[in-house]
Amino acid sequence: MTDERLPAGPAGDESRLPARHDSPHGGALAHPRASGGMLSLELQDEQRRDDDEIDLLAYWHVLVKRRRLIIGVLAAVVALALLVTLTSTPIYRATTVLQLEKEGIQVVQVNGIQPGDSGGWDPEFLQTQYELIQSRALAERVANELDVDPATLSKLEDSGWLGRMLALLHPQAKPQPGRAPADSRQDAARQMREVAGIISAGLSVEPIRNSRLVRINFDSPSPQFSARAANAIAEGYIAAGLERRFGASSYAKTYLEDQLRLTKAKLEESERKLVEFAQKENLVNTGEQGQSLAAQNLTQLNAALATAQDQRIRAQARWQQAASGAMPADMLSNSNVRALQQQKGLLQAQYQLKLQTFKPEYPEMLQLKSQLDELDRQIGKELAAIRTSVKAEYDAAVRQEQMLNGQIAALRTQALDVDGRSIQYNILKREVDTNRQLYDGLLQRYKEVGVAGDVRANNISIIDRAEVPTSRFKPSLTMNLAIGLLLGGVLGVLLAFLLEFLDDTLKTPEDIEQKLKLPVLGIIPKLGPKENVAEVAANPQSSFSEAYRSVRTALQFATDHGVPKTLLVTSSGPGEGKSTTALALARNLTQLGKRVLLVDADLRNPSLHKTLGLRAEFGLSNLLAGACAFNAAVQETGDERLQVILAGPLPPNPAELLSGSKLVSLLTVGGERYDHVILDGPPVLGLADAPILSNAVDGTLLVVTSARTKISAAQSALKRLLAARARIVGALLTKYDARTAGYGYGYGYRYDSYYAYGGKPRLTKG
Repeated sequence: MTDERLPAGPAGDESRLPARHDSPHGGALAHPRASGGMLSLELQDEQRRDDDEIDLLAYWHVLVKRRRLIIGVLAAVVALALLVTLTSTPIYRATTVLQLEKEGIQVVQVNGIQPGDSGGWDPEFLQTQYELIQSRALAERVANELDVDPATLSKLEDSGWLGRMLALLHPQAKPQPGRAPADSRQDAARQMREVAGIISAGLSVEPIRNSRLVRINFDSPSPQFSARAANAIAEGYIAAGLERRFGASSYAKTYLEDQLRLTKAKLEESERKLVEFAQKENLVNTGEQGQSLAAQNLTQLNAALATAQDQRIRAQARWQQAASGAMPADMLSNSNVRALQQQKGLLQAQYQLKLQTFKPEYPEMLQLKSQLDELDRQIGKELAAIRTSVKAEYDAAVRQEQMLNGQIAALRTQALDVDGRSIQYNILKREVDTNRQLYDGLLQRYKEVGVAGDVRANNISIIDRAEVPTSRFKPSLTMNLAIGLLLGGVLGVLLAFLLEFLDDTLKTPEDIEQKLKLPVLGIIPKLGPKENVAEVAANPQSSFSEAYRSVRTALQFATDHGVPKTLLVTSSGPGEGKSTTALALARNLTQLGKRVLLVDADLRNPSLHKTLGLRAEFGLSNLLAGACAFNAAVQETGDERLQVILAGPLPPNPAELLSGSKLVSLLTVGGERYDHVILDGPPVLGLADAPILSNAVDGTLLVVTSARTKISAAQSALKRLLAARARIVGALLTKYDARTAGYGYGYGYRYDSYYAYGGKPRLTKG
């Protein structure tokens, strides 16, 4: 190479962003949305948006990715369930079976006295009985009958290690010996309340479906006490029901005795007054209802008047109907009107038919007209006869009603005189009848209650008495382990999806395609903890080297003229593999016989000199500042097809150096002397260097680190590059671990095993 300096640009270009230069191949390097690969990507995105089905495969990938977390949570919950099961106090359950009938055997039927005697079977009765079994009154009754000693009470109150630990937070005062009798009574009452609380806490009612049987279950740490308590509850419940029934009968009997005494006195007084009044007025009751003959005749005439009025109203309605021109249907059916009207209809139809042919003055037409007139006259005559008949019927009904009114008026005066003297008699007689009915009813009721009071009909019976349980009821090891497995699995899956939801990094090629809308040109696998980048890069059969060869192949199809002449490798942040990618791509291009110039364009934190083990007096900063010639900045790398320009001394103003025209001149000279110029650029975010470089090159490759680069950071970097009118050819996913991500790339194979094809495989499962 000859020693020459970069040509100076036009005046005034040093202080502004360099204009986008036109290269012979620049026309094909457009934004990736215009390329065939991006079109295919957009079609895939549209297909995803139109698909309403749940992506179960994606959920499965999340579960596989977080499998260690899920297994850990599952194991912890199962271990906790096992620990709680083994350390908990065993609980024993005893069961008594009862039969609940709404009505017992009715030896004597006495309605309305005993509670619950209404007919029918309803769920409200059963629910009432369940609540009575679990009532506080029954628990206190059973506690009093059991007479639990302090030792048994202490055993029943054993709540296990968890309860004892919680009891330390709320210590209670212990009773002191030698206390006063009043304090002893208080202690006994307190102990009784504690036993009643234990009874209520251990009791459970379990109805047997589609039957009138119910199970009374009692749980406690003592199997003997569980059986005693279950039987005592059943017996106490039956005894309490009988006491309620007997109490109701006793109250009813006392109440009826008082009412009978009062009603008997009233009946005697009312009968005495009735006899005295009848003797004074000289009244004799001749009928069953105490009515006189005049009153009875008046009643019959009133009934006849009502019938006559009904007939008159119907006759008047028929006459009004006939007067308005609408004859009653029964009259019309018994006359010739219907037949005459039918004949008239036939003649009219014949007349109208012939009227279409003949004139009205035609003899035949005149004859038909005369026949029609005759029929009208006959119809009118028949209707007049019907109207006369209806009027006669109406007049007869009116006369009958008037005659009945006259007779009733004559009898009314006579009946009023007799009834006036019988009013007080009837009042006294009704009072006597009422008192007699009340007395008879109360007397009958009193006798029934007296008989029923000695008959205790029981509607509750014990079917199976409780026996001492031989095995514990809870905790159940099988049930708790099953619950632990289910709960642990659910919690693990929920935690896995929660962490996946909170993880806002780009992890897979699909994430890049969906979030950044960029084609993925390659996937670089993550190295193992004992692997070194230099060693795996030096091995051409390693998956690492094969991955970068795949990126080189993808770059050949990124544009219509192959790999871009000048290519910038950048990322959103530092440490994402830009320098390694730039060096690996440069070496892979030299394997195709290309001459490649590698430029360390990161003037703030360069790293290529460490990777290549080179030191230079002059570098890119000197070249852009005009302090050295192009050949002085270029260094050999040991590969005759690969040369490098290091960053050089770090300048205080990298952005101003890159904005000058020297960068365009450098790329122009490099493009003429080399097949490709690859720039190892700085990060995009927070710096102005990367957008300046991306505007000056033919293509930009965005490097994304799997599970590290945040979506927002990558999107912000992409927006900055697009704002600088950068030609972005695609993205490169580095440090990708298919085992951690839960799946490989979406084309049906796993990268780690694919890249090992022909050599020693690195991965096994999946």
